[in-house]
Amino acid sequence: MLNSNLPEPELLKALLEPLLEDFNYWFDRSTNLLETEEIPFLRGEDQSDLLARVKQAQQEVGAAKALFQATGGQVAIETAALMPWHKLLAECWQVSARFRSLQSPPPAK
Repeated sequence: MLNSNLPEPELLKALLEPLLEDFNYWFDRSTNLLETEEIPFLRGEDQSDLLARVKQAQQEVGAAKALFQATGGQVAIETAALMPWHKLLAECWQVSARFRSLQSPPPAK
């Protein structure tokens, strides 16, 4: 649990830095899936669109992380800016879960 008595820059760093790392990690995984697999339940253009949106989000996260680091953790990110990334990740997780379920063998009877 985070210490709420931390000075604001340290608290911001303790919260925002790992969050940006998580976004990077999950967007990287999503990019890998969308670039290397044919997702049978997505039309090709839908898969391409999702990949483009993930790559755009990766650039945005990278820019936010660079700004955060360049200012020594003195910059926050509005929740309104984080929500589209979160929604996109939720969409990617749903695609990934459905794709994995199609890849696994049916349970034995």
